[in-house]
Amino acid sequence: MIKILPLSCPSCANKLQVQSLWCERCDTTVKGLYDLPILASLSNEEQNFVVDFVKSSGSLKEMAQKMGLSYPTVRNMLDDLITKISHNQAETK
Repeated sequence: MIKILPLSCPSCANKLQVQSLWCERCDTTVKGLYDLPILASLSNEEQNFVVDFVKSSGSLKEMAQKMGLSYPTVRNMLDDLITKISHNQAETK
């Protein structure tokens, strides 16, 4: 079973933060209050889009071919992602 990192509180929908990290090998725990990295705030689908975009050297044409979508559709997906990332960055400042 694949577990998905929750990004928002199930009770109030507020953005979650990381409080601790644990190393399975040496049993070290790091505690504190940390914001999630911007890319971690994206859905799995959005993260996969970013990875595929980087792998395609930023070619929307190649992305469109791989995804079986039109260039304008992929361009709109990228624009939506840029907007979401910008919005998430503004919230963390």
